[in-house]
Amino acid sequence: MTLHRLAAQGYATAADAYEKGRPDYPRAAIELLLDALRIDAASTVLDLGAGTGKLTRLLAPTGARLLALEPVEGMRRKLGQMVPSAALLDGVAEAIPLPDASVDAAVAAQSFHWFHGDLALTEIHRVLRPRRRLALLFNLRDERVDWVARISRILDRYGRDAPVHRIGAWRRSFVDSRLFAPLGEHEFTHVQELDLDGLLERVASISYISVLPLHERYSVLNEIRDLVGTHPDMAGKVAYLFPYRTIVALYERR
Repeated sequence: MTLHRLAAQGYATAADAYEKGRPDYPRAAIELLLDALRIDAASTVLDLGAGTGKLTRLLAPTGARLLALEPVEGMRRKLGQMVPSAALLDGVAEAIPLPDASVDAAVAAQSFHWFHGDLALTEIHRVLRPRRRLALLFNLRDERVDWVARISRILDRYGRDAPVHRIGAWRRSFVDSRLFAPLGEHEFTHVQELDLDGLLERVASISYISVLPLHERYSVLNEIRDLVGTHPDMAGKVAYLFPYRTIVALYERR
């Protein structure tokens, strides 16, 4: 099973932008995740599509054994620098390189929408121990804020072939599967403080933006600069509070 073309190409060169531009997760969401998945120092936790370890590092203080699965070499290399305590695995969620019933909890942050859902759920079910749990996390741009909605309109002109987590299509995989029982979804508010460079890195870290020809990528970033300079909520500021809605979806292995 191969990785989606846009993820493979887009993230191959975007690790630094991803690390600088992407947000972490709110403390309340992490506390819920740790409690619901019963993660402690005795746990083995699998982080699927771990990226640069934005979630992995927040699990490290538990003392759990962390297995970080990341198929893109550049992202995996950055992950190793940021979370040296994690064991790095090269692979995809549809073919997890682990034995049956070998993990106590599984998480996927900003990644499940890239997976072939039915195949990934079969593999996650295989490696999870009985009645153990899976959590999905998504930071969604809060488009109720006008300037965020305008950024989304700029971005939506690109990446039409990319799976987009904010429309929620990933949920269909669970509706169609009998392998996992839903335990509920929870929503949290989250804010990321960025200067202009950080905001541009945030945009540049998006897979379908990073694969654009150089002149098109510069054009997108220049549109963001123009928005920052002209929008009444942004003009004249040196820092911007980028708002998110953070979704945590919980499931139990049947």
